[in-house]
Amino acid sequence: MNHPQTFRDLHHGDGPLLLPNAWDFASGAALAQAGFPAVGTTSLGVAAAAGKTDATGDARDETLVLARDLARLPVPVTVDIEGGFSTRVADVAELATELASYGIAGLNLEDGRSDGTLAPLDHQTTVIAAVKRAAPQLFLNARTDTFWLAGGEPDMAETLRRVRAFAEAGADGVFVPGIAADGDVRAVVEAVDLPLNALFMPGKTEVGRLAGLGVRRISTGSLLFRKALQAAVGSALEVAGTTTEAPAFSYGDVQALVSR
Repeated sequence: MNHPQTFRDLHHGDGPLLLPNAWDFASGAALAQAGFPAVGTTSLGVAAAAGKTDATGDARDETLVLARDLARLPVPVTVDIEGGFSTRVADVAELATELASYGIAGLNLEDGRSDGTLAPLDHQTTVIAAVKRAAPQLFLNARTDTFWLAGGEPDMAETLRRVRAFAEAGADGVFVPGIAADGDVRAVVEAVDLPLNALFMPGKTEVGRLAGLGVRRISTGSLLFRKALQAAVGSALEVAGTTTEAPAFSYGDVQALVSR
């Protein structure tokens, strides 16, 4: 069983925690075997592997089954639960309690909704507080999608308002996927006395630069899953003897695959 305190400590080491995200037991086990000190899950990968779309709340069962399996790994595991798979506060708190009972070390809880809006701030802080009361041993990484849903024009004022509110509600860390500019990263690091999680984005973010700006956790999100799809298609095409190049899969491409 994973020890939550060990996972918490990983956010306060000499450098940021590099967190790869798995989508099934085999990928998680392989990442642990490769030497990564902790493993997360990717909600896109978990949902898509089951033929479902991400961020719609449909992959709750698959997420729990995978969490139970990944808890067998010799490293701490944190689970992406999208928005909690419910708008009812009690449901999300109950889910957190169940994850903790498996030996899961942390969870990722986002405020983005499937209709492209953000959950009302008072509701989100109520959920965060309820989760921490129900399962205080879990490292709750509170994610805001202010950059994801802004169409390239993130509202920094709203971002800072949300991460500060999440911290006050009891979150253990904050996650702003899509954040990349030095000034934006610094602003969030200075706004809250909690570890900031940033998403690694090829061509947009670099591990060394994010570390220098004070980021304490860098996750890969759906990148590994999408790269795996590309590698699988490429291998099949190679076997077939075709010169067709395997396509790169974006987040939207994967969503389109499973929504056909």
